[in-house]
Amino acid sequence: MIPTFSPDYPYPSRRSVTCARGGMVATSQPVASQIGQSMLARGGNAVDAAIATAAALTVVEPTGCGIGSDSFALVWMQAESDGNGKLFGMNASGCSPAALTRDAARARGLDAMPMYGWLPVTVPGAPASWAALSERFGKLDFGTLLEPAVRLASDGVPISPIISRLWTRAARRFRQVLDQPETAHWFDCFTDGGRAPGPGDVYRNLPLAKTLATLADDHCRSLYSGRLADRIDAFSRETNGFLRGEDMDAFRVEWVDPISVNYRGFDVWEIPPNGIGLVTLASLRMLEAFAGHDRSDPAQVHRQIEALKLAYIDGNTYITDPARMTVGVEALLDDAYLESRRAMIGEEALAPVAGRPEGSETVYLATADADGNMVSFIQSNFHGFGSGVVIPDTGISMQNRGQGFSLDPNHHNALEPRKRTRHTIIPGFLTRDGVALGPFGVMGGVMQPQGHLQVVMNMVDCGLNPQAALDAPRWMWTSGQQVSVEGEFPTAMARHLVDRGHDIQVDLDTTIFGRGQVIVRDPDSGVYHGGCDWRTDSSISVI
Repeated sequence: MIPTFSPDYPYPSRRSVTCARGGMVATSQPVASQIGQSMLARGGNAVDAAIATAAALTVVEPTGCGIGSDSFALVWMQAESDGNGKLFGMNASGCSPAALTRDAARARGLDAMPMYGWLPVTVPGAPASWAALSERFGKLDFGTLLEPAVRLASDGVPISPIISRLWTRAARRFRQVLDQPETAHWFDCFTDGGRAPGPGDVYRNLPLAKTLATLADDHCRSLYSGRLADRIDAFSRETNGFLRGEDMDAFRVEWVDPISVNYRGFDVWEIPPNGIGLVTLASLRMLEAFAGHDRSDPAQVHRQIEALKLAYIDGNTYITDPARMTVGVEALLDDAYLESRRAMIGEEALAPVAGRPEGSETVYLATADADGNMVSFIQSNFHGFGSGVVIPDTGISMQNRGQGFSLDPNHHNALEPRKRTRHTIIPGFLTRDGVALGPFGVMGGVMQPQGHLQVVMNMVDCGLNPQAALDAPRWMWTSGQQVSVEGEFPTAMARHLVDRGHDIQVDLDTTIFGRGQVIVRDPDSGVYHGGCDWRTDSSISVI
């Protein structure tokens, strides 16, 4: 059984669910979706479509991702394991530089990690993930997959309205905060005399086109141990950065076992730490003991918020590089521990504190092919364009994921050399009784596990189809008892939550509530049902 794809009650949907049998690509950008679909049309599989789409998104949505990003993936290959299919996990998040220590950061007068400049820059993993996915599962030549992205960067692409808005917002902020030599090239690369492209303006990035062409030719090796790595090393040394060629060369993509919980008969899968997907899983396990979720019942929405808060504060406290975690996944998902956390959920909103268990901006995409292979893929700069560091004449903007490190030596996510920080970007996947249903994801910093929770419960508990599950109004816990809600969030429900002690704030900036895609496959008919988020310029392409 799969979600019943019921009518859109209790919330009207903004668009109809999309259905197809031959394959489907759902992304935040129409051009990227069409490029993924073109790979399926050329005989590629869902992995090929995901790689081509991810590369194209570095051109059409640089506000969220780039060559300097990290990435994660969940890949369902239908032909694996005696034809029954198998889910694979991939972690392509990079470490901090070997030379970057807490003492080095404090020597620059810092008591917390900055958002911009070289200090928050970690080794980018996204391009290596494209090559690794292609080598293990792809069908088409790697150069073929990156060729559309090269063409977009070289010939130019019209910028969509919401991305233009995010770009303009970033340029306004960067004019105030980017004042160091290492960030000076951002304006040359991403603005025209300081002006961000407006809606419909054609944006070209010739240095990025050249970089993408190089990566296409050598399967991304030059970024880690070739000419591009040398350029990064030289610019870092020139501008007093910490990243070195040795850090780039040491990077390896890691294949990991996905983690899951069973929620009302459905297996919900996430990437293990250093991703924070287990926040969603812990929340679901706490909520399963309550009666079935009804989005029209304020009391149940209250419990949803409370469970998320408890799981999130634990995640923020304990999740870090998995090689250095003192509290493991098993402890954080232990039934007895989660029962103790569930018991804390009462009638009033609480200010959460971490328990004691024993033991930004992003782009998400989902792809599926006619054979039942499916990919849940996410890549991110972290905050918008990232650190503001752009390597001259390459179009490479470096992420600022290291901003999440703490300079407190007693913190679980304390900065150390060659360490991976806690990651907010998480791909999701649904199965039932060993049968793949499909990929889902909601991009957007701290909203991601919250979006996963709400979308899964919308489908499983409310029977909403993927499009309606994405369209429903969202809430976002920010801290303490503070909860932001969208402008379309029901007023009566918001008042009820206020009566329970929640500090409710209405936020009209819909982009902060995440932007997601969902593909669900009917295992009987093989028909895919897809949804894409109205909160961005998203689209679905089918074959």
